[in-house]
Amino acid sequence: MTTTIRLRIPKDIDTATERKIRKLKGSLIAQSFTDIIHFDDDGEDFYIHYFTTPSVKKNDAITFISSFLTEEALTETAMIL
Repeated sequence: MTTTIRLRIPKDIDTATERKIRKLKGSLIAQSFTDIIHFDDDGEDFYIHYFTTPSVKKNDAITFISSFLTEEALTETAMIL
């Protein structure tokens, strides 16, 4: 079984923040949580980045994302939904 994990990210982020978000997405792929990350519009101001992962990896993925957001000072920018 798989589960979907979603992140809400503002559209108007600076270049340095965008690099950090790309680093997060690359790390999720490198850590084998997913093979691809999709994104959709969420109104005028936000994107929803999402990916599926095996249910057994869900908690590890959420822990990894939370730690990454804290370490990179992105807790005010990106939010796990």
